[in-house]
Amino acid sequence: MIEKIATDKAPSAIGPYSQAVMTGNTVYTSGQIALDPATGALNGDDIKTQTEQVMKNLAAVLDAAGTSFENVVKTTCFLADIADFAAFNEIYGKYITSAPARSCVAVKDLPKGALVEVEVIAVVGGV
Repeated sequence: MIEKIATDKAPSAIGPYSQAVMTGNTVYTSGQIALDPATGALNGDDIKTQTEQVMKNLAAVLDAAGTSFENVVKTTCFLADIADFAAFNEIYGKYITSAPARSCVAVKDLPKGALVEVEVIAVVGGV
């Protein structure tokens, strides 16, 4: 069975997808960009500000699923500019301290002109 996860503490989906889905004890989030959940507008024009918002959005989705960053087993990170890698890691590392598996790639464009997008896979109940 697949359960859809939704919270108003993170931005609504901007397309035909869910904020996250859970099957068994595994949660798969959709990629989060730096949208402010209250306004729907992109928050910030620099990588650090946008990464902070992305991580707050992911925290809210994980919380709605009954889990947290401590239970993340895999992240996939997309940067609009690989030159932002160090600044991105500085903020990312404040939130994800458990050293899960990770991929981080530069991409040509992200939705709404975002500088960063992150998706995670986490478990409910501990790793």
